[in-house]
Amino acid sequence: MTSSLERYTERHHRAFDLIVAGVLFGFVVLGAALSTHGAVQPTLGPAVLLGGISSAALVGCRSHPRTAVAVTAVCASAASAVGYLLTPLLLAPAMTALYWLATLAERKISYAYCLGTIAALVTTAMIADPGHHALVLKTIGPAVWLLLPVAAGRAVRMRRAYMDAVMDAAQARAEHAERTREEEARHRVAEERMRIARELHDVVAHHLALANAQASTAAHLARNHPDQAHKILTGLASTTSSALRELKATVGLLRRTDDPDAPLEPSPGLDRLPELTDAFASAGLPVTVTTRGEPRRLSPGVDLTAFRIVQEALTNVTKHAAAHTAHVRLDYARDWLTISVTDDGTTTAATATEATAAPAPGHGFGLIGMRERAHSVGGALSAGRRPEGGFEVTAELPLHPDGPPPSPEPEVRQA
Repeated sequence: MTSSLERYTERHHRAFDLIVAGVLFGFVVLGAALSTHGAVQPTLGPAVLLGGISSAALVGCRSHPRTAVAVTAVCASAASAVGYLLTPLLLAPAMTALYWLATLAERKISYAYCLGTIAALVTTAMIADPGHHALVLKTIGPAVWLLLPVAAGRAVRMRRAYMDAVMDAAQARAEHAERTREEEARHRVAEERMRIARELHDVVAHHLALANAQASTAAHLARNHPDQAHKILTGLASTTSSALRELKATVGLLRRTDDPDAPLEPSPGLDRLPELTDAFASAGLPVTVTTRGEPRRLSPGVDLTAFRIVQEALTNVTKHAAAHTAHVRLDYARDWLTISVTDDGTTTAATATEATAAPAPGHGFGLIGMRERAHSVGGALSAGRRPEGGFEVTAELPLHPDGPPPSPEPEVRQA
């Protein structure tokens, strides 16, 4: 209610000030007519004149509050010198001017003008008072009445300052929340892009490398061993079909969740490891798999991560190492799954560079993607050359990624 009234008076301050000036003029005339009984009672003419001047000064009190205080103080002093008793009705213009000064000016200025006005009125009443009013009425009374509007004006000013501070703080919080939401949205978009990029890399790189190896082997055997070449070409068709199927499923991540055409094929996991090793065997890379410990049921995220790490590690063996065999070891512990992929080949310069330094543009994203996958579920990955020859990729993945944070990640071994 108060805020609505303040907004209304701010929008129509000219009309409001004129109404207030007219009301206060009536107060001054009424106060002059209600002089104390038994005192010398002056005529109303001086009161009308002085009231008109004070009321006129109040019309511009918003823009010139100090001038309004000075004019109303002089008029009040003149009324006291004429013989009027300084009642709240006669002091109404001065009180109003002091109120506006207290709401618009600093505390020192408002109290200085207030004390100056009190001093002028009390001095005038003490020296020139033809009515011989009581000492308390012409000293203590005006001082109290003039201090009240200053205190009220200071309270209003402090309230406005507090509300402005609250509004500024609320606006700052809103702006900060908006920036935070935008940054969080950008962060989520970046994470999703990285996830899709890893999926596309794993799917495309693995199947293309496998298809290339199968095609090369089939071309080599086509003339002297056509039966074997035909068998490998059959596997090549299966590889390309699987590549298209997984590529469609990965691209389907970009579709809306309510799209009825979105692929519904589940994400691959370690249960497809035999299918993966058979595909590499058909390409000329025999892969053996050993399991230690009791196999556990993995969460979908860890299961997909484990499969992709094995897939990418074997793909790197096919692309970068002259290996005859590869070995995959799954070691189930109480809270961790350790995956090791080793080969007996000779590491090429490209693989060594990829494992030890930041890759050049367009190269070396395999190990980076595997590390990112391991870190995304709270695990770690190391890669490097083995002393006895060949290359080794080791990943440690938590069996309970949604539980308490795992112990500090072991350092990634560099080749």
